[in-house]
Amino acid sequence: MISHDILVVGSGLAGLSAALNADPKLSTAVISKVHPVRSHSVAAQGGVNAALGNNPNGRDDSPERHAYDTVKGSDFLADQDAAELMCREAVPTVLGLEHLGVPFSRFPGGVIAQRPFGGAGFPRTCYAADRTGQVMLHTLFEQAVKRNITIYEEFMVTKLVLKNGKCCGVVAYAYDRGEFLPIRARAVVFASGGYGRLFLRTTNSYISLGSGIGLAFQAGLPVKDMEFVQFHPTSLYGKNILITEGARGEGGVLVNRLGKRFMADYAPKAMELAPRDIVARSIQTEINEGRGFEGGYVHLDLTHLGKEKIQKRLPAIREICIKFAGVDPVDKPIPIQPAQHYSMGGIDVGIDCATGAAGVFAAGECSCVSVHGANRLGGNSLLETVVFGKIAGRSASLFAKGGGAGPAGAEKALRDDLQRIEKRLEGWEKRTEGIPIHHLLRRMKELMTNKAGIFRDRKSLREAVEGVLEMREDYGRVVRSGRNRRFSQEIVNLFEFEHSLELAEVITRGALRREETRGSHFRTDFPKRDDKRWLRHTLAVLRNGKVTLGSKRVRITKYKPEERKY
Repeated sequence: MISHDILVVGSGLAGLSAALNADPKLSTAVISKVHPVRSHSVAAQGGVNAALGNNPNGRDDSPERHAYDTVKGSDFLADQDAAELMCREAVPTVLGLEHLGVPFSRFPGGVIAQRPFGGAGFPRTCYAADRTGQVMLHTLFEQAVKRNITIYEEFMVTKLVLKNGKCCGVVAYAYDRGEFLPIRARAVVFASGGYGRLFLRTTNSYISLGSGIGLAFQAGLPVKDMEFVQFHPTSLYGKNILITEGARGEGGVLVNRLGKRFMADYAPKAMELAPRDIVARSIQTEINEGRGFEGGYVHLDLTHLGKEKIQKRLPAIREICIKFAGVDPVDKPIPIQPAQHYSMGGIDVGIDCATGAAGVFAAGECSCVSVHGANRLGGNSLLETVVFGKIAGRSASLFAKGGGAGPAGAEKALRDDLQRIEKRLEGWEKRTEGIPIHHLLRRMKELMTNKAGIFRDRKSLREAVEGVLEMREDYGRVVRSGRNRRFSQEIVNLFEFEHSLELAEVITRGALRREETRGSHFRTDFPKRDDKRWLRHTLAVLRNGKVTLGSKRVRITKYKPEERKY
C-alpha cells in the first residue's frame, strides 16, 4: 500500500504551495488528475493583489485598505479576520514569489508593476503581462521538482476515507494502470479547485467539476456558501475563453450595439472597474434588453490603447482573440459575454485551513475560509491560493507530526472502500442498457445555466432543484459503454458526476433558501440585501444521503456592513 505523511489533492497553485510549505522531514506527495502545469491555475491571467504601493497612484495603499476593499467587494459576507490575514500576508508572499523567480512585469527602476482592478481603491494588482497564473505555477512546479516532491499525475481521487472522524487516506483511480489504489496518509490537503464545469458557459478547464468539494461533502464534512457563483463579465463570445480583467484595468471600455459606453448607467464612479458581480449583471442586462449584438454579446474595446501597449501588457489576449475569434484587438473590439468563472463557496475551513475531520485540510478555490464572501475581487484568487496553500501545508505538518500513525484500522478501512468502489464499477459494466453518463452531464450543465445563472428567482430555482433530483434517479440507471479501464474518461465521469450532482443540489437549494440579493447571488424577486435575516453563511451537510441546510455567523471585526457604491 502506498503511504505518505501528507497527501495533497490537486497540483495547482494552492496544492504546490501546500506541498512546498510542508515540513521537509515528512513524506509529502501531490496527487493530480493532470500534469501540474496543466492545472487550472495557468488560466489566471490578470494578476495577484498585494499592497506594495509601487504604482504612483497607489503610494497610500496598505494591507488595511486592501482588507476593506476585499470585505466591501464581498458584500460584507467575508469573514473579516480571514480577509485581514490574507491581506497582511500578501506583501511578504508576493515578494517571496519574486525571490523564487516569478518573472513579474516591472516599472522603471525594477520594482514589480501594479495595475488597477475592479473594486479596488488603489492599483495593487501585481502582474506578469497577462500570464500571471501560468508563470507563478511554472515557478512553483520548478521548486517542487527541485525538492523531489513525489507527484502522482493522472490519478483521480474517488474516495476520502475517514474512520471515527479521523483521516485514513484516499482511494484513487490510476489512469495509466486502469486500477484503483488505496493511498494511506496521516493528513490530506484538498486543493482541487472549483466547480465551473457544472455550467454550460464557463471559463474553467474540463477538470473543474468540483470533485474535491464533493469528496469532502460525501464524507460528511460541511460545505459553505455554495450558492455564490461568480460570473466573469468578459469571456470571448462563443468560446468562453477568459478575457482578463486586466484588459479593463489597462483602459478597455465596454460598448453596446448602440455604441454607448453603458457602465456609466450602472456604476458611474468605477465604470468598467466595478466589482465583477456588478459588471457581469450590467452586461447581461444590456443583452437581455436588446442593446447587445445579435447572438447575445457586447464589445470590449481596446483599440484606443494602441498596438505597443496591447502587445506589451496583453499579448496573450491578443493571441487568443486572433486565433479563436479572428479579431485583432489592435484594430477591432472584442465580442464578449459573461460566463461562470469562480466558486466562492467550498469546504468549510477555519483560518488554519482545518476542516471538522482530524487530519483533513483544504485551501484554494475548493475551500471557503471565507475571504471572498458573496463576490471575489479580481487578483484575490491567486493571492488566496498561495497564502492559504502555505498555511494548509504548515497546519497539515503540525497535525502529521503530532497525530501519530493515524486511526487504528486505517488500512482495513482503505481496503474495504477499495472493494466497494470496484464492485460499483463492475455493476456499471454488467448493465446491458441504460443512460450514457455524458447525456446526464449535458443535462446538468444546461439546467444550471438556465435555472441558476446570473439572475435567479423562486420559480427557476425550484425547477432547478426538481431537475437535479430527477437526474439523481437517472444516475442510478447509468451504463458503461466500454470495458477498457486504462485512460478511461468514462470512468472519470461516472465517479465525478455523483459529486457534481450533490454540489448542484447544494447550490440550487442554498440559492432558493437565501431570499435576498447579495454579491453574485441576484434574486429578481428579492432584489435587496437583507442583513437582518441573511448576514450569515449557508452551511450544507450530507446526512443519510440527504442535503441538510443550516447557517453560521459571519465573523466581523471592524468593518460594519454598508451600502456598496461604485
